[in-house]
Amino acid sequence: MKIPALTGSSGTSIIRRQGSFRLRLLVVIPVHNEEKYVARVLERVRRFNPDILVVDDGSTDATPSILASCKDIHIVRHPRNMGYGRSLIDGFRYADEHGYDWVITMDCDEQHEPERIPDFVREIETDRWDLVSGSRYLAPHADDDMPPDDRRTINATITDIINSVFGLNITDAFCGFKAHRIAAMRRVPLDEPGYAFPMQLWPRVAVAGLRITEIPVRLIYKDRSRHFGGRLDDPSYRMQHYLSVLCAERDRLLVQMTPEWAASNIDEGL
Repeated sequence: MKIPALTGSSGTSIIRRQGSFRLRLLVVIPVHNEEKYVARVLERVRRFNPDILVVDDGSTDATPSILASCKDIHIVRHPRNMGYGRSLIDGFRYADEHGYDWVITMDCDEQHEPERIPDFVREIETDRWDLVSGSRYLAPHADDDMPPDDRRTINATITDIINSVFGLNITDAFCGFKAHRIAAMRRVPLDEPGYAFPMQLWPRVAVAGLRITEIPVRLIYKDRSRHFGGRLDDPSYRMQHYLSVLCAERDRLLVQMTPEWAASNIDEGL
């Protein structure tokens, strides 16, 4: 897919100087039918970073017209709903093609707080990490919301499997609030288009040797009626779908890597 030219104009977000270079940060927000939230989210994000890319994943509500009225954001628009993972992948590609050094990804349902962006920037500035991932379970907050039982159970199970099989030590496999070093992400080929995107991301960043850390973010569920759509609304089907993607990743890595590497880095017990 050809990435369209940017829409509107914005200032350039400078994180800090590193030698003679200035690191540029882009906030990428995938949206699909977010007319209820998108204007408020953009207003809050602007306080912390002027460079924003919205990937409109084929919205059919008022989201496109709201975005059209915003003259200071970049927009990539999918002609139809192509999936959450595809939206993130297009965001990474856009950032790389336009000279950004880091991307912060966040959702548009007000479950990720833009006020936490400075926390990610502080970790970026240490220059110790390639991926900074928000975790809702690393350090619980007193005012955390209670997640739906099926989501908490699936998250805990999948997180444990990823850690066991791929040798990671994360606490929240599904949080989409992350900071990604673009130079490192070039080593991570990604093509999972849907909500199973994390099941491809984590194994591949592990194999690529990216330096990973987590920072705590609040657990927020503003609208418990939100759903995935289609068969993914069935928790049993959703779990099996996620497991199938993880199994495919494990099998792919076992084929591609040397037997010695696979034996020391991948648990075949999935």
